[in-house]
Amino acid sequence: MSLSQLEFNQKNIATTQLKGAVGNIEAVITRPEVLSEMTPIIVISHPHPLYGGTMTNKVVHILAKTFAELNMITLRFNFRGVGASAGEFDHGIGEAEDLERIVESLRQWRPAAPIYLAGFSFGAYVSARAVAKIKPEKLLLVAPPVSMYPFDELPVINIPCLVIQGGQDEVIEAEAVKTWVKKQIQPPELVWMEQASHFFHGMLLDVKAAVIQHWQ
Repeated sequence: MSLSQLEFNQKNIATTQLKGAVGNIEAVITRPEVLSEMTPIIVISHPHPLYGGTMTNKVVHILAKTFAELNMITLRFNFRGVGASAGEFDHGIGEAEDLERIVESLRQWRPAAPIYLAGFSFGAYVSARAVAKIKPEKLLLVAPPVSMYPFDELPVINIPCLVIQGGQDEVIEAEAVKTWVKKQIQPPELVWMEQASHFFHGMLLDVKAAVIQHWQ
């Protein structure tokens, strides 16, 4: 479907299929009540699809809700092989290609809009991997799996970047995130939540507050 043909419901939400590298990608888009040519668009990537990650994940959902409240257009999508998205899991490589295709469509739809990327867990790796080609204006990484994926092999991230990490992360090495942040030529801003687990159980409102406070 062409993005110019989107039909939004009364809550300003639309579901659509966008062209990915190997087939259609299922996506949900929200828009604010008041739009301008410069209304930013943020694309949010979900956690690992082989471990139940989808665009309905609660961290992804709170991020989308938060950015919508900041008067941005938000887009959540299912990685290939998840939900109605075509294809199979591709270890972050094909997923980043799909993200690039999605952003191409968004730029054709609203060419003056700033593009931001956000990702949670595996989605943070996909977002970081896609930065060099997409060239977004800002980046948000929530619980980036730097101890599980080759973040050090990615191109330098030279845009404003916010990292949110829980100190009690049971999935990735939290201290490795601190180390990675410090090693960057342009270090991201780090929000450290000492009591937070990987999925931020009971602390989603803290994630929301951190985004609102630090993103602007």
